[in-house]
Amino acid sequence: MNKSRSSLYFGVSILTLSCCFQNVYAANAFDARNPWMLGDWNGQRTALQQQGYDFSLGYTGEMATLLDAKHASSHGTEYADQFTFGAHLDLEKILGWRDTEAQLTVTQRNGRSLSQTSDALSGHLSSAQEVWGRGQTWRLTDFWIKKKFLDQKLDIKAGRFGEGEDFNSFDCDFQNLALCGSQVGNWVGDQWYNWPVSQWAARVKYSVTPEVYVQAGAYEYNPENLERSKGFNLSTDGSHGAVIPAEAVWTPKLGAAKLPGEYRAGYYYSTADAQQIRHPQRSAHKQGGWLVLKQQLTAHKGDASRGLTAFINATVHDADTNAVSDMQNAGVVYTGLMDARPQDQIAAGFARINMNDELNDGRSREYDAEVYYGIHAADWLSIRPNVQYIRHVGAYKNGENAWVGGIKFQTAF
Repeated sequence: MNKSRSSLYFGVSILTLSCCFQNVYAANAFDARNPWMLGDWNGQRTALQQQGYDFSLGYTGEMATLLDAKHASSHGTEYADQFTFGAHLDLEKILGWRDTEAQLTVTQRNGRSLSQTSDALSGHLSSAQEVWGRGQTWRLTDFWIKKKFLDQKLDIKAGRFGEGEDFNSFDCDFQNLALCGSQVGNWVGDQWYNWPVSQWAARVKYSVTPEVYVQAGAYEYNPENLERSKGFNLSTDGSHGAVIPAEAVWTPKLGAAKLPGEYRAGYYYSTADAQQIRHPQRSAHKQGGWLVLKQQLTAHKGDASRGLTAFINATVHDADTNAVSDMQNAGVVYTGLMDARPQDQIAAGFARINMNDELNDGRSREYDAEVYYGIHAADWLSIRPNVQYIRHVGAYKNGENAWVGGIKFQTAF
């Protein structure tokens, strides 16, 4: 049995076999209204939170299968997953350090990606399973401390973490990578490292008003952090410089219903040398910018927890060093369309990935689209069956056009 199928059977078995042990835990284990599958441990979990200790264990599994393709005849199915082990510490409660908190997160990834194994998706710029990548291994993903000053207006964070946690941040509910998470990290991934990779970093944020803040950071650029054998690497040996992002963020609540929005505009610059595309013997420095626009537009029957939300992401990158010159995505998410399912979601998204003309290799643009229905099975379990369409796979005009079916599920134990 290959590793991908083993991961699939293991992921499905988690939900099946766990029911057999229900009586071992507190009476509210498996309660759909509980945020944790295994319950509150007879009240001990809440007690620990009140003392400043918040422990978490999460699981994300993603299956993808090739439904149809323009040229390829062979179909396949792959499964990839991730375990997340976390501890958030309120150091004011634990040690008396005012306005101070810390985070420790360890992740482990398994499985294979259809975008890597299917002939129809050969050269896929995005990925049909966003949870796959950066080495299927254990990693120290978060190891940081954060403290607030000046009546909580100034926020300083230092330690090991990735850029996408604070900069160019975006939700990751879609399964297609071009619609999930920090898009800069997807297209400048040789230097900007998204989750689950971490590096030594520092971030300073200042709240100008309750709705507006600005921030800047510095993140070590160390290619050794990508190696599977160095998932817990704390050394700075191999560092080549730093990625420096800056961003302004507006988080309004609009209208009488106080509908939430998030608007981000940012810029990044790398101090590390990168090979120029047109003149490989010369070097330059990567740089670019982004916009993230997300706004809830309606409240469903006056309920602001339900309604229509729209989003747009756009990134642009320098033509000297980056293979992708720009990308855009846009979509809508409706929460609680049916009264009988007030927390379910239906969503559609579309992404365009544009290659750098300087490459002169016959590639132009790849288009990725996805529609999903998000089933809120319990407060600790979401299941999102989806259909994806990839046009011009690899950005080749005469390349494959493929349909992919997927299922993404997320569990909080």
